[in-house]
Amino acid sequence: MRLPLEAARTWGGARKGAGRKPRGRPSMPHVTRPKIDPRCPVQITIRATPGLPSLRSARVFGALRRAIARASVDRFRVIHFSIQQDHGHFIVEGDEARRARGGVHGLAIRLALAVNRALGRRGKVVGDRYHARALTTPRHMRASMVYVLLNFRKHLRAPAGVDPRSSGPQFSGWHHAPLATDVAPATALPQTWMARIGWRRAGGPLRVEEHPAAAPRPHPT
Repeated sequence: MRLPLEAARTWGGARKGAGRKPRGRPSMPHVTRPKIDPRCPVQITIRATPGLPSLRSARVFGALRRAIARASVDRFRVIHFSIQQDHGHFIVEGDEARRARGGVHGLAIRLALAVNRALGRRGKVVGDRYHARALTTPRHMRASMVYVLLNFRKHLRAPAGVDPRSSGPQFSGWHHAPLATDVAPATALPQTWMARIGWRRAGGPLRVEEHPAAAPRPHPT
């Protein structure tokens, strides 16, 4: 028996609600990677898989900080960072485009190994493709530094201050310097003009009272 045309159209094809349900944050689409200019630092966001303990806990953060300190190698540098509960923000430099890309992948691997060692577990740690945004102007650079170093004010509604789970305590570009610390920095000294000098021309030293603006949508890479 032949089905009426209207009934036949209900067979096959996509159905509402069908397929595997997404878990956690949606993955980034696999689109063309943006070109990286070695003269420009890059803001990176690396997210953790759902279900992990807070990355800001003392044990996990200590392991992550040591991993970050070892990540600046082979003409790749981590110059600023902050660790939030389920993700990390980084500003990095690479003397060549391939150094930058390879360095970020290496950083993600180091972070994953550090988390697993600290928690005594195995399995996936990095949740999806990292987000990258080139910082091509002094204004972009300064805004990114505020976003990264003071990101805890956005997520934790923290009062004005320096985030202890960031490179902020060792950063020398605050309007009022934080209390001196004898802890060695986990970051490398910046080499690009944008990260050394340019950002200061877009508003001067950073103030702990500043609040991160919404970050522009980054490029997946």
